[in-house]
Amino acid sequence: MRYTTTNLKKLEALFEELDYAVRYEKGNFQSGYCLVENRRVAVINKFFDTEGRINTLLDILSKFELEGLALSDKSRELIEKWRKEPTD
Repeated sequence: MRYTTTNLKKLEALFEELDYAVRYEKGNFQSGYCLVENRRVAVINKFFDTEGRINTLLDILSKFELEGLALSDKSRELIEKWRKEPTD
């Protein structure tokens, strides 16, 4: 995967489709992010560059159970593509 702002926007749109808000905030995160599950918010360290933000969002996405969710075909294709590609 290329670490571009376009791919970051696609990931953010995917999270929006999953009803998760992505926020970039300052905080003491051991893993670089915090999930507030009852509010469906993903808070990511705002000091991460584009590569760090993409890797963090992919890490969060890998923890979700996506089977049975109503996602668009385009989103499902992107997820499968990202899961199959090794990270650079």
